[in-house]
Amino acid sequence: MRRFFLFLVLIAALAAGGAWWISRPQVLPEARLAAIAAVEADAERGRLVFHAGGCASCHAEDGAEGEARLVLAGGHRLESEFGAFVAPNISPHPEAGIGAWSVGDFANAMLRGVSPEGAHYYPAFPYTAYIHMTDRDLADLWAFLQTLPEADRENDPNALAFPYTLRRGIGLWKWRHLSDDWVAAAPSETLERGRYLVEALGHCAECHTPRDRWGGLDLARWMGGAENPSGRGRIPNITPAALDWSAADIAYYLETGFTPDYDSAGGTMASVVKNTAELPASDREAIAAYVKGLAPVAAPDAE
Repeated sequence: MRRFFLFLVLIAALAAGGAWWISRPQVLPEARLAAIAAVEADAERGRLVFHAGGCASCHAEDGAEGEARLVLAGGHRLESEFGAFVAPNISPHPEAGIGAWSVGDFANAMLRGVSPEGAHYYPAFPYTAYIHMTDRDLADLWAFLQTLPEADRENDPNALAFPYTLRRGIGLWKWRHLSDDWVAAAPSETLERGRYLVEALGHCAECHTPRDRWGGLDLARWMGGAENPSGRGRIPNITPAALDWSAADIAYYLETGFTPDYDSAGGTMASVVKNTAELPASDREAIAAYVKGLAPVAAPDAE
């Protein structure tokens, strides 16, 4: 019995050690960081990446309009079943924001969800989508962020229940959910651009796709609609099983916020439209083509 007990202790220790190793924060290889740092960044092009990525929707003050949407002081609360996540200050302020970061720090945060201090970020920050970003877009976005106003607002803490306050477990979550694989096929240049805008920069699936029991996206029901984390209503199914708009209707909605039924975008989608309206028409058309090409996902009440 004593040997059996020691054997169980050894197995438990090996399992714990393996979990600790797998869950460690993993940053980008030095060669990738060097390649990103070597990009001749274009801040004006980074402005389009900024709008495509919806940065202001989370990091600007709630209700901000116009130029105020470029003050990325944070504070927006993202409600979830795990608790409330609070968007941080990502303005160029050297203490309150990310002004003291390097482009490598920014790359590790965006593509790997790892802070400059070597800690995991919670996946409320959609690095599972941003992992697909190109080096050029990442460098251009970083250059644009440096041109924005500084904000000295201190970050509010997240309001999470135990054990979600333990960040080390996020490493195990990443091991299961952080992947650079694409979901939809892209057999044309337009669809490839649309996929990049939707699955990477726009991270549309973060709202429109239901989640599994661990909080990861249910890829089998991609864009099939999901419960609103705030508890108010439901995020719509935008696959062809539920959305019968034409590609032109979708592109027009992304530009103006007006639906074919003469309604207008509301809630968080109103903020999204403020972003997509800043994109070139070709990008909105590419997004529309991607949405029209999605595999149909039946609504829950139709199953």
